Amino acid sequence: QSDATAPGEPVGRCRSESLAQFIGQPASQDLGQRMLRTSGARILRWVPKGGVVTMDFSPSRLTVQLDGSNRVEAANCG
Repeated sequence: QSDATAPGEPVGRCRSESLAQFIGQPASQDLGQRMLRTSGARILRWVPKGGVVTMDFSPSRLTVQLDGSNRVEAANCG
């Protein structure tokens, strides 16, 4: 498995294709690092249950929605 960016793709651009594997896992610094490596994103944004976020889009950011038990509920680029 390679973490290399596709040819012609900007470095740091987030890719969400492989993020489903993290759904249900408890939030931690280690998990965040693995999610950044998998997605290729440079910025990680944790969003707690009921948390409010800005709607600005950043192609290099990974947004991770957490449930009430601080487990990953969803992960999307932007």
